Amino acid sequence: MQLFVVRHGQTQANAEGRYLGSLDADLNQNGVSQAQAMRAKLPAHIDCMIVSPLRRAQQTAHIILANSSLPIRTVDAFRERNVGVFEGLTQDEAREGYPALWAQNITRQWTLAPTDGESVGEVFERVRRGLNQLLLVHPDQVVVLVAHGFVAKTIRALVRQDLSDFYDWQLGNGGVLELELAKSLPILWDDA
Repeated sequence: MQLFVVRHGQTQANAEGRYLGSLDADLNQNGVSQAQAMRAKLPAHIDCMIVSPLRRAQQTAHIILANSSLPIRTVDAFRERNVGVFEGLTQDEAREGYPALWAQNITRQWTLAPTDGESVGEVFERVRRGLNQLLLVHPDQVVVLVAHGFVAKTIRALVRQDLSDFYDWQLGNGGVLELELAKSLPILWDDA
């Protein structure tokens, strides 16, 4: 499977450096422009468009596919990581509002998560299952997946089987990551 992972266009929360997570924000004008520009970054032939259920990803996919009859399939496995009580906050606001959680470096813990959020390990397992399902259904196809920053870095780490730069690497809003998947992805890290 030839996989193009697209990060949705910018939202106002992205522009302000806020944790967005499962909050359902719209694209801002810059995000709309980024989505329009993405058309040129993707192959002319696409077999399948998979999209996170969150509005910013849905809007991006619809802009990319303007004037196309290709259907969009929403897959919950590729929704953004829920960062619980940190959602909507900047890092400074999270540090000030939840100092005990912040002191644990909680967003980088494999098995722990911010209150009411998901751990890194939970996201890895959800995304791994979603990728394996895509590979089963679309093994020799060109698939575009419109998702989110944390999902993109998770997919990249899973496919490369490498966590070495996981917290440093980031796909920017409107960015595209191209990967090849030829086999199902095993569980790699039980407790990284």
